[in-house]
Amino acid sequence: MTIPQNNRPFQPTKALLCLGAAALFWFLSALNKTGYTLNVEYPIRFVYNDSLFVPIKPLPRTVRVNVSGDGWGLLRHSWLPFRVDPVDYTVANPLQASVINTSSLTAALAEHIKKLHVNYVVADTVEMGFDRRMTKTIQLIPDSLHIDLAPRYLVSSVINLTPHTIQVEGPARLVRGISDTLAVSIPGKRIADNYDNEVTLNHFRHPLLRVSTDRIAVSFEVGELLSPLPTPAPAPVPMKPKPATKR
Repeated sequence: MTIPQNNRPFQPTKALLCLGAAALFWFLSALNKTGYTLNVEYPIRFVYNDSLFVPIKPLPRTVRVNVSGDGWGLLRHSWLPFRVDPVDYTVANPLQASVINTSSLTAALAEHIKKLHVNYVVADTVEMGFDRRMTKTIQLIPDSLHIDLAPRYLVSSVINLTPHTIQVEGPARLVRGISDTLAVSIPGKRIADNYDNEVTLNHFRHPLLRVSTDRIAVSFEVGELLSPLPTPAPAPVPMKPKPATKR
């Protein structure tokens, strides 16, 4: 008696599908369990009177928090942080605040994150610093001594600057050191026509300073000198008085 043989070939596609279905089932089952612990980056928003104070160093946008909970909750906060509303951290006394109070931040996070248990903020200290916000008005003056004019040409009108003042805003310790006036350099080589251009100010590049405008309109008229300027006569040489003769 001949035993029939099973000639069905091995089908790797079906095997992979079965393996994938088993892995998915295991993954979904694992997400339903509790007791997981994970460090997540949670967005933070600092609340302070920004009309009176300005940070002197960049404030962090996120803090690292140790949380525990079920798999679904941890997945949401670790893989989809852009969908999470930031927690508010109030800075009551900005001039005295130098580090984040991790205890109060942990309490605020516990109130903000309802589906997870907040264990602690990972960073021991997060530095920060503030200064009083200050604004100074600076008078703009043209640097008329260094205008590059063509030979026999001169400035024949008032040099107009628009605007004639700018406002610089930033930390008081920086703004106090800025001069009350600023000489505006006028670019151009061998200028022989009336001037009407826009000049860029490159004097305030500090990242903590804000300027009302960095572009100034400059205009003035230029005229040609048709006759040479009169040469001033040499000053008369004083004559030495003759000594008096004795009789």
